[in-house]
Amino acid sequence: MTERVGIIGGGIVGIAIARALSSRGLADVTVLEKEQRVAAHQTGHNSGVVHAGLYYAPGSLKARLCQRGRVLTRDFCRDRNLPYRELGKLVVALTEGELPALADIESRSVANRVPGLRRLGAAAMREVEPHVAGVAALHSPHTAVVDFVAITEAMADDIRSAGGQILFGHEVVAITPGPGEVRVTTTHTDFAFDRLIVCAGLQSDVVAGLAGASPAPKILPFRGEYWGLSAAKQHFVRGMIYPVPDPRFPFLGVHFTRGVYDTIHVGPNAVPALAREGYGWNKVSFKDTAASIMWPGALALARKHWRMGAKEIAASLVKPLYFQQARRFIPELHMDDLTAKTAAGVRAQAWSLDGSLLDDFAIERVGPVTLLRNAPSPAATSAMAIADYVLEHHHVPRK
Repeated sequence: MTERVGIIGGGIVGIAIARALSSRGLADVTVLEKEQRVAAHQTGHNSGVVHAGLYYAPGSLKARLCQRGRVLTRDFCRDRNLPYRELGKLVVALTEGELPALADIESRSVANRVPGLRRLGAAAMREVEPHVAGVAALHSPHTAVVDFVAITEAMADDIRSAGGQILFGHEVVAITPGPGEVRVTTTHTDFAFDRLIVCAGLQSDVVAGLAGASPAPKILPFRGEYWGLSAAKQHFVRGMIYPVPDPRFPFLGVHFTRGVYDTIHVGPNAVPALAREGYGWNKVSFKDTAASIMWPGALALARKHWRMGAKEIAASLVKPLYFQQARRFIPELHMDDLTAKTAAGVRAQAWSLDGSLLDDFAIERVGPVTLLRNAPSPAATSAMAIADYVLEHHHVPRK
């Protein structure tokens, strides 16, 4: 008898795992998604970058699965005739003081076997991006952009074709592991599975709690806001222009991305969201905010990052401050070149009891339940590789 596997979460990671199981005939798969479509949250609220692996600690899950995921994503897009554009990325050192950090990224990139990586001086980097400022850069020519929603929808079609099902509007409210099976209660009905895999993104700690797992790590939602670039200045960005990230903070900083459909995104920033699914300042959940404030690591996190947090919040609320961050990289920009905010996403960043932010992917198992506890960027890039990893290392049934 084929084992019954439930997947909680219809983002790109949950759908990739469900596809891997169903297409290989390894299980009878049911995906439970509380929204009315796949890719409703993190998957559908980002700039669509397929990362090449520049930043991640060598040997980490992020480094290993990003590289494999990039190749799998590229091949999937080519097979399905989905857009995949290798526009390339420049990581730019604006000053001499940023050169040591740039060298550290270069050493990580070499260890991670980032394809085609080049170190460029000021003149050479302006051959790639003619309007960029700075003293040196790393060029990753194979960093690409895609439509992650279209990829997720195509994988969802594969699941259905293989006999699996994806049920929308099924918010999970209870999980009861028992002898020989796991019972899952949603807002509509009950299910019985032999195994359960939780890929709940912004709600991953909440759902983990339903399964009896530790409350740590907890999800701390960070909103990233994007501005558009005026039509008159679209040609100022050929591909992607990124800053040298602050190693003390798990975010990359404001950058420029030409999307797969040629829209230029400026951002994102990183501000604490006042709700797990809070895509604007007007979305407030007192329950979510109170839970973050009362977390044991909250004070330690605030002490460590309050200056950066204040700077990001100020730039979110005051356009000239956001503009100043962007203009450092393209000095020819004017304030009115930043058009209205085009979108926002919320990153599900896990943090520990001591206030530290988890840097790597985190996957754990509680009996028959496998939990993805931390899967921020580059999880979309890595989704198909994460699926293979879960099947190989977390006791998901094989035929």
